[in-house]
Amino acid sequence: MLSQAINQRITRTGPGTPMGLTMRRYWIPAMLSAELPRPDSDPVRIMLLGEQLIAFRDTTGRVGLVAHNCPHRGASLFFGRNEESGLRCVYHGWKFDVEGTCVDMPNEPAESDFRTKVRAVAYPTVERAGVVWTYMGPGDPPPLQTQEWMRVPAESLDVCKHLGEANWLQLLEGGIDTAHSSFLHRSFLQSRARTLDTRGFRARSTAPKLEVVTTEYGYTYAGIRALPDQDSDYVRVYQYVLPFHQMRAFEGYLGHPLISGHIWVPADDESTWVWSWTYTGGGEPLPAEVIEAEKRSAGRLPNDVVPGTFRFRRNKDNDYLIDRQKQKTDNYTGIDVISAQDQAVQESMGRIFDRSQEHLGTTDVAIIAARRLLLQACDDVEADRDPLGSRLEAITARPAEMLVPRGQHWHAAMSEQLVATV
Repeated sequence: MLSQAINQRITRTGPGTPMGLTMRRYWIPAMLSAELPRPDSDPVRIMLLGEQLIAFRDTTGRVGLVAHNCPHRGASLFFGRNEESGLRCVYHGWKFDVEGTCVDMPNEPAESDFRTKVRAVAYPTVERAGVVWTYMGPGDPPPLQTQEWMRVPAESLDVCKHLGEANWLQLLEGGIDTAHSSFLHRSFLQSRARTLDTRGFRARSTAPKLEVVTTEYGYTYAGIRALPDQDSDYVRVYQYVLPFHQMRAFEGYLGHPLISGHIWVPADDESTWVWSWTYTGGGEPLPAEVIEAEKRSAGRLPNDVVPGTFRFRRNKDNDYLIDRQKQKTDNYTGIDVISAQDQAVQESMGRIFDRSQEHLGTTDVAIIAARRLLLQACDDVEADRDPLGSRLEAITARPAEMLVPRGQHWHAAMSEQLVATV
């Protein structure tokens, strides 16, 4: 369990908070590039780490991310005119470029140099892998850290995002908790199957042994499941990348091996941008039918989302469309897609869970390790040290899963599978 003071330290991410200052030392996914479809397209509201921001793509195609309030009188730049390489406030015509420089101040005398003394708060951006990334920290930004999914060809990758309605740490801890998949995501059909279906393995072996190995970017962790009817153990290895990334092996569809992962970025202290990405490990094109099957299972098809938003149609307002009859006959929860199963339990904890009330067990090792790394990162930033991994340019690790012969250590058996090839 955590004390109330430490729980506040690790969950709050607004300006000036320890965790907020720490997250601002890393590049943060802000939005999909597709949300700004063309030069001079409509501005878009974005909430990140408790800050209201406005994103726009200028005439040359560059992306700007500026504070919501115009520095003149505070009107929202969301209503601004996106024109001629700048965003112009409609209140008095002040115009700002993607770097926050005031390039025009038409309500001041022509001879005035006042515009040279005013800047809008603006954060640098980089586009990579269909995502607009931003650095919200002090000083010059570090290199954009790439993971393998950010280096594969565009035709090998699918990226999407949705909104989770709880604190970021609840959603991250759900993601790095390998034990819950034995229950929350259990299909009764898979539980009875005796085939080499890894989801069936997790249903039949429900108390994994966890091992965590600290790395230069976070940690590698393995869930080791003994299979009584096999002469091997089912091992699923994940990668946790500070402060909010996870990589995981994903069961292949139609013979195409997939690697996937998530990023849990605080919108504010009570809501979270949940990013999901999937790519083909061999770099081959990602077939449309594979992505459709994955999104159907996860509940991320277009008709699963409330139109005009990133909120799922299955949400807390309708109890995630739980079906009590299905809970008796089809699956463990009666909720029929994975994303809604996750959010039902994570959001049911409340907007920010009081961790002084919890009781952790042996399968919570990865959660404990992540909290320790996050708190150490906060300590490092307060001591003016770079937090772990914030200056890395590339991560060459991969997740993997394998049947490992009993008696052989997973790290040796899977060493080749745990290295990125792109």
